[in-house]
Amino acid sequence: MVLAGSEVQEMVRAIQTFPNYKVLVVGDIMMDEFLWGEVSRISPEAPVPVVEVEKETFLLGGAANVLNNLVGLKAQVLLAGVIGPDGMGRRLLRNLQSLGTATEGIMVEEGRPTAIKTRVIAHNQQVVRVDREKVMPIQPETLKSILNIIRKNIAQIQGIIISDYGKGVISQELITGLKKIIGENSIPVLVDPKPDNIRWYDRVTLITPNLLEAELAVGKKIESEQDLLWAGRHLLKKIKCNSVLITRGKEGMTLFLKNNKIEHIPTVAQKVFDVSGAGDTVIATLILSLVSGLNMIQACKIANFAAGIVVGEVGTAAVRAGELIKVLQAVVKK
Repeated sequence: MVLAGSEVQEMVRAIQTFPNYKVLVVGDIMMDEFLWGEVSRISPEAPVPVVEVEKETFLLGGAANVLNNLVGLKAQVLLAGVIGPDGMGRRLLRNLQSLGTATEGIMVEEGRPTAIKTRVIAHNQQVVRVDREKVMPIQPETLKSILNIIRKNIAQIQGIIISDYGKGVISQELITGLKKIIGENSIPVLVDPKPDNIRWYDRVTLITPNLLEAELAVGKKIESEQDLLWAGRHLLKKIKCNSVLITRGKEGMTLFLKNNKIEHIPTVAQKVFDVSGAGDTVIATLILSLVSGLNMIQACKIANFAAGIVVGEVGTAAVRAGELIKVLQAVVKK
């Protein structure tokens, strides 16, 4: 994708204002564990590779990875969600504190372990993923506490991201409570939706399903350009939201606006090693671009470049403001 110099200058100016804004992220918090190693033989016990682990890393995942991207873009963040009373939960809190972010919105709930996604990586490829979690609704008192924290901080919030991984933090009651707190304030609300819950997100600013999530939400396979156009328009009408952005992997992303305008944005990724967390990067970049004054199409273009950066790295990655500016300036039309 080639951009005009004036458009890039406007985007760079917007990115430079990101530190002025505070974003609320509410959703399912996780830790991503990576076991890195090499495969030199097949197990004699079963036809599976034996991975000799050389190192182990822990990164923020789920809604916490959205926060990680926002921090990388130099924004202020309030994260609201739930962890368990366990060692992984304490590790997650330490990681957040090391980033200089507040942890007042994170509730510790008995009987719920901190969600962990463990990925085994060998030769820069994921061999297997192991999930340790308990999917269930959060307790009424936890829900009340989260809404109270949001209510206490809403005056300082310029944008809201709902990060719904379907683990139980996001519920219709939470969304209803959040809408009441927002009231008449014109705060943009962006949602990374779970298809089963998509009906809750009426009248939000934007939803960002990937291709599979869009298929599940509309109940139809997307196998052609005509299917894609139908699906996007159907979601706009069904949810009554302002915009729908369907992310399509190597095909880029397609934006559907209420005025019937459709914008296809081709991918800019030079190489794709790992798409883990790319959606978190997209939605974090989108919200900051919008609150900084860019229009939706410009915001999607910046988010597309941000995603192109992180998919070129193995393991959950976060975009950095300086790197994003550098990439944008490199594509200026001569």
